[in-house]
Amino acid sequence: MKLPQLILAFIATICLIFAGNALAQTDINLNNTNLIRFGGNVTVPANQVIENAHAFGGSVTVLPNARVVDTAIAVGRDVILKSGARVDGDAYSIGGKIVQEPGATIGGQRGTFNDRHGMMSGSYGRHSFFPWYFFNAMFRISSAVVAAILGLIILQTSPQFLPDLAAKLRHDPGLTAVWGFGAIVSIVFISVCLAITLIGIPLIPLLSLTVIIASLVGSLGVALFVGQSFYRDRQMSVSQQFLVGLAILTVLALIPFFGGLVVFLVNLFGLGVILLWQFGRAKPQIAV
Repeated sequence: MKLPQLILAFIATICLIFAGNALAQTDINLNNTNLIRFGGNVTVPANQVIENAHAFGGSVTVLPNARVVDTAIAVGRDVILKSGARVDGDAYSIGGKIVQEPGATIGGQRGTFNDRHGMMSGSYGRHSFFPWYFFNAMFRISSAVVAAILGLIILQTSPQFLPDLAAKLRHDPGLTAVWGFGAIVSIVFISVCLAITLIGIPLIPLLSLTVIIASLVGSLGVALFVGQSFYRDRQMSVSQQFLVGLAILTVLALIPFFGGLVVFLVNLFGLGVILLWQFGRAKPQIAV
């Protein structure tokens, strides 16, 4: 990879970080009846009636005598109902708890998903880290096995496809990151728009499945790129380079805390290289 390409990739990463921080503080207020926040807390003012209160990465607090007609959901923190607050529908906390002060009511279902229920909570204490890490490691290794089988099948049936992706990533790393980040931002806003319409809700699983498949296939090209970067001058077949690259990425993904960043970057570049390969103007020259 040449120096200008490294600089472009670095700039794209910095833009990704700043843009991601901006996106993480996004508020969505639809006609003052649906309060949705990414990366922060949601507070329903006292004596106000709204339809939904959702916080992704924060808590939901319903102040005294406020009312949530449909659902109150907090991902990563707590759902807190002050005295006299009402949730007519369901209340869920993922990674936190539900706190009801005297006089607060929940008309529908209530549920929490955390360590006590077999799922990861927001904290990484001594008693919760190792079970979480074990299951996470098993998932990563199982995913790597599936990816290896899928990648070898693709290399046998379409020998040029994954090398094309790896070559495109090698030639345009910064542009690949831009495509990947643009796709992620677009997917988030499209999903939000679909979620607020009855017609659009059934399309969300289809959109998610399409993104997962595209990211998975693109990640196979990223694995081949990594294998070629480490063993480019050695006498290795494309299949061997792919398996070596996949093994390197799997080991990096198993590193606590750092592994999550590795997985995110692999998916980012995987999604970006698929889009760039499909919609880019020039096809790369294959370099094995």
